[in-house]
Amino acid sequence: MLPRLYLVTPQIDDAAGLARALDSVLPVADIAAVLLRLAAAGERELINRVKAIAPAAQDRGVALLLDGHADIVARAGADGAHLTGIAAVRDGIAALRPDRIAGAGGLATRHDAMLAGEAGADYVMFGEPDTTGHRPSFEAVLERVAWWAEVFQPPCIGFAGAPDEVAALAKAGADFVALGDWVWTTTVGPAAAVVTASQLAAGEPVA
Repeated sequence: MLPRLYLVTPQIDDAAGLARALDSVLPVADIAAVLLRLAAAGERELINRVKAIAPAAQDRGVALLLDGHADIVARAGADGAHLTGIAAVRDGIAALRPDRIAGAGGLATRHDAMLAGEAGADYVMFGEPDTTGHRPSFEAVLERVAWWAEVFQPPCIGFAGAPDEVAALAKAGADFVALGDWVWTTTVGPAAAVVTASQLAAGEPVA
């Protein structure tokens, strides 16, 4: 089965601008979820941003997840949260159960990944950058994705830090391929970048 795409936003403070961008990006490919990264603000402002953005995703059947902020997911009307690190997974998962998605990232070891699965994470992600922008080697990410896909049931997301990583993650067995900041910074624009990623994930020639 071909992997679906998982779109990671930049740090967002302009909710209306992102909603307009999603209106152009989401129709062009099979995107399962949008991970919304919110720039720092007060709780009420964060909730208002999520509420302004959510319809652009949810009206198309695309899940909207928050990067952290498990405590506001329900009030903001999001579909779940991506929790970074096994401690955050354990702390946040109770706030999201039983109705919302709890994803797990920032898993430094195989043991952490297994603990996240045991805690009830709905998916695990490998390869995303940390707060300083550091990522594991891509070879290590591929190895972790292939290991998880072979052994475990919960879905696995492989983070593509560049277009040339998409096809390899798909071949390694990722259920979803996360698309990072390069989608938003490319000169061709995010919609065209997502089309390219979709073609690469499917093993199709890129126009």
